[in-house]
Amino acid sequence: MTAIDWLALVHPVLAILFIYPVVGATVRLGILVRERRLGISQQPIQVPVEHSDHGRWLTGAVVVAVLIALMNTFGSKFFADPAAFAGGVGRLLQLLLVGVGSLVSLIALWQVRAPLGRASFALLCWIGLLGLGSQSEIWRLSDNPLSSSFWASHYWAGILLTGLLLWTTAARPDIQRSLRVRRLHITATVLISVLLAVQGITGTRDLLEVPLSWQRSAIDRCDFSARRCPVPATQGSAAPPPAAGAAVPSA
Repeated sequence: MTAIDWLALVHPVLAILFIYPVVGATVRLGILVRERRLGISQQPIQVPVEHSDHGRWLTGAVVVAVLIALMNTFGSKFFADPAAFAGGVGRLLQLLLVGVGSLVSLIALWQVRAPLGRASFALLCWIGLLGLGSQSEIWRLSDNPLSSSFWASHYWAGILLTGLLLWTTAARPDIQRSLRVRRLHITATVLISVLLAVQGITGTRDLLEVPLSWQRSAIDRCDFSARRCPVPATQGSAAPPPAAGAAVPSA
């Protein structure tokens, strides 16, 4: 494996080692918060704060993981063949600036207190990710929401997941004060859980389909519709084996 191949593993490794464990802890803390609010059980007063902190860490980790995957795709395609990369270095720098802007919007979302500011920075972060993902270098099964391929796309499920997480982070102060927002938060949490399961399945599928960098030129010659690859040419001109019963010439 080359350095590019190892960098491509940062995204799934981050999901396995951090995102999914934090998801489990966040869901568990959310259940405890609900039990405390309904008086079902006596929970420590810091449980709601820990649930909120875990949710913020989860949102940040997902945004960073998405940015790593997108930037790795742009960088690998640029360094593989700079002349074939549309827009050249200038466009690559523009894409990098959009990624930095999305990260800055996420940090600002954590800091601001005004509802309009929280909504604005959450939307800016999500639009930045959506703009990066809409580039031609990013693989998407389909862009048509009416097709089944759209809902089986790892990219689109990830974008929807990120949008829901950003909304829950932006609405965090309102969840504590408003019953209606709290119910929306529960609905969003259920959808987030479903999308996380979809991401685990489609991400594993895509890892099987992505070739190593030195294998890509051979894989690109395959016929994906017929599921057939060209037979590699044999090196040298080895003579066929003699037929059964044929006399073998002596040395």
